[in-house]
Amino acid sequence: MQFNGIELVDGDIIKKENGKLIVPNNPIIGCIEGDGIGVDITPAMKLVVDKSVEKAYLGKKKISWYPLFAGENAFKKFNTYLPEDTVNAIKHIRVAIKGPLTTPVGGGFRSINVMLRQVLDLYACIRPVRYYNGIPSPVRHPEKMNVVIFRENTEDVYAGIEWKADSKEANQIIEYFKNNFNVDIREKSALGIKPVSQFGSERLIKMAIEYAIENNRKSVTLMHKGNIQKFTEGAFKQWGYELAKKEFSKYTIAEDEIGQQSVENKVIINDRIADNMFQQILTRTDEYDIIATTNLNGDYFSDACAAQSGGLGMAPGANIGENEAVFEATHGTAPKYASLDKANPSSLILSAKMMLDHLNWQEAATMLEQGLERTIADKTTTYDLARQMEGAKELSCSKFAEAIVNNL
Repeated sequence: MQFNGIELVDGDIIKKENGKLIVPNNPIIGCIEGDGIGVDITPAMKLVVDKSVEKAYLGKKKISWYPLFAGENAFKKFNTYLPEDTVNAIKHIRVAIKGPLTTPVGGGFRSINVMLRQVLDLYACIRPVRYYNGIPSPVRHPEKMNVVIFRENTEDVYAGIEWKADSKEANQIIEYFKNNFNVDIREKSALGIKPVSQFGSERLIKMAIEYAIENNRKSVTLMHKGNIQKFTEGAFKQWGYELAKKEFSKYTIAEDEIGQQSVENKVIINDRIADNMFQQILTRTDEYDIIATTNLNGDYFSDACAAQSGGLGMAPGANIGENEAVFEATHGTAPKYASLDKANPSSLILSAKMMLDHLNWQEAATMLEQGLERTIADKTTTYDLARQMEGAKELSCSKFAEAIVNNL
């Protein structure tokens, strides 16, 4: 079998039975190099992952990397930024990892990242943010940061339903709203629709609560702007509370019920308005644990959390659906640094750590994470961190990966 004209590499396909992954010792994992600095950070990630797996399992397990195409490389080769074969390949092999992909601002093609999430129904964007010893930070106590953000991935404004200002469609909608709902929208406005469904909200919140229970986390916070957007974000909050009570009453307790029943061994379900949450993640950082939120809120908030712990260069991410998972660098392509062997590969390396956890290869995942933390604690880092650390030794992207391998 082949996709995009490339035969599947030697290895075995990951399967799924009764809702659980069946991972062989030599799984085929898809890999999209990415645009810009993807050419630098993706080989660095693969080196660290391969060495971690080899050392953790003494050569008994190994990943077979299968090249996939998306972004500028795909356009040059196939005249499309997201070939259908790439989507079909991910559906077949189930797990993939990708470098950053170009997303134009204000025009051009739609975000490839969003397209992948939509066509594969990768409804949960999971972004853990924690502090690693030695990382420079703008806050006094960055060690208090240890959250996992569950961001709904397929709805909200990211669903891509919008119309250009003064377009025929926008003007028709404005006129329709005025005539049928007595809603006055300023003439020649650009328009967008924000869908938030009970189905989409509940499956995301369910995953967040299950994660909290399975990993002995203390709380799940429903982050929303329901004081203003009452029927979208307000509903997200309400559906979350109702779901927790209906399906997880044995394991959870709503914050306003504390004192009425025992909190012992239960995950607290609470909610916070988004603008207040941005303040509290700075002033009361360690009070928060798992955050479930809508798409745009999650995008903003995960970046704000990452800023306290080394920035986006240290921030991993995963897009998870019922059947497929795509792990990714959360930062941009930084084209001016492409092919300079300078960029920080940590975001993609830590995303690979999440991938190893997803495969249930925890030994390799832990070894990888600890190796990276030791390397940073030794003050041997890429330029973005080294310039903020007194006495640090600046390494190239590839040399940083080699240093992590030496610290496994």
